[in-house]
Amino acid sequence: QVQLVESGGGLVQPGGSLRLSCAASGIIFSIYAMGWYRQAPGKQREYVARITSGGTTTYADSVKGRFTISRDNAKNTVYLQMKRLKPEDTAVYYCNVEVSGTFRWGQGTQVTVSS
Repeated sequence: QVQLVESGGGLVQPGGSLRLSCAASGIIFSIYAMGWYRQAPGKQREYVARITSGGTTTYADSVKGRFTISRDNAKNTVYLQMKRLKPEDTAVYYCNVEVSGTFRWGQGTQVTVSS
């Protein structure tokens, strides 16, 4: 059974930083690409970043240069380092993995950027 558990969210002031973690179980973590998405109140879920099994990374334009996705295969964990946070980054952040054609999601972690 695939399970993804996000953590690390919280309240941060504009310009601040947070690091999100997503611990995966039930899969051979090292062979899968992992992604981060987010959903703000009243908006659709949107893509944030992705990292392949080989470590290649891609980012949404809105976070490029501020967010960094990384992975630790020994810990079955993917990270999202977020810097220079803006109020518009406020959202629930989800990690995901596509297994056998089906996207699996965690429960999400709330990030609130506010003074």
